[in-house]
Amino acid sequence: MKSRNSLSIIVGLLAMLVVISGSAEADENNSNAGTRVFNFLKIPVGARPMAMGGAFTGVADDEASLYYNPAGIARLEGKRFLAGYHNNIFDMQSGVLGYMHPLGEGKKVAVYINYLNYGEFIRTDDNGFEQGTFSGSDILFAGGYAMAVNEQLSVGGTAKLIYEKVDTYSSTGFAVDLGGRLSVNEGITNFGLMIQNLGAQLSTFVDGGEKDPLPLYFRAGASTYPRGLPLLLALDLIMPTDNDLYFALGGEFLSLRPLYLRAGWTNFGSNFKTGAGSDDIAGFSVGFGLEHRNMQISYTISPEAELGTSHRVTFTGGF
Repeated sequence: MKSRNSLSIIVGLLAMLVVISGSAEADENNSNAGTRVFNFLKIPVGARPMAMGGAFTGVADDEASLYYNPAGIARLEGKRFLAGYHNNIFDMQSGVLGYMHPLGEGKKVAVYINYLNYGEFIRTDDNGFEQGTFSGSDILFAGGYAMAVNEQLSVGGTAKLIYEKVDTYSSTGFAVDLGGRLSVNEGITNFGLMIQNLGAQLSTFVDGGEKDPLPLYFRAGASTYPRGLPLLLALDLIMPTDNDLYFALGGEFLSLRPLYLRAGWTNFGSNFKTGAGSDDIAGFSVGFGLEHRNMQISYTISPEAELGTSHRVTFTGGF
């Protein structure tokens, strides 16, 4: 009966998200779009969460919780690691490397590095003549702490130092993530809440320049294991301060373990549509995970219409 109640919660939330997202999309041009700094903070990490459409705030049960909900790492056993690579669109490359260390039962500290390289661009003078090339990159250094308050509730937070460089210009910033995760029905159903990128730009690219706000996100998610089905189902509601509200749906097929099959969709994919034939698959993602002992390798492909296709590979595990 508890499992049936869990599935009812998910279905009810899904219906609510469809209604909300439909009204949110009525305003196609958000007035805050393009007004934030350090936009690489918006790029999600982890192949498994992205294979599930990015619906992971309520799942938060593996090492990728560092990004989606830091409260989730509190219940991971032993020492854990995360290493990921992302072949992004426009030849951009990014990666993440993280480590989680236990401080006792239900307590974890974590550190991780996240980077993005924009590749090379052609430099031109005022007359349009080529003058060599230049590049740009972003890097984030983060440290966090999470703890289990009781058998059901976990909380966590992360502090992040941000550095961005374009050619000879650079900027710095500071942000924090705060999250909570609640398990009910003996872990069958889980809920998550998170505030992401709460902070400020510390220095601008030009001395005396005006400081811009960071891409602040509010995330709420839920996940459940439906009774009698070898599935994990999840959904997220995401509210960015520089765009419209959107949601993500995802699932993980479990009966082939140690092989995991995953698929997801987010209506944020509508932002990639250009009217071309490939628009129909924008927002969808698929992937798989393969587990061996205490480690797992995951892969995800995420089409982004005419912009291109993203590929992610992530190694996670413990020792």
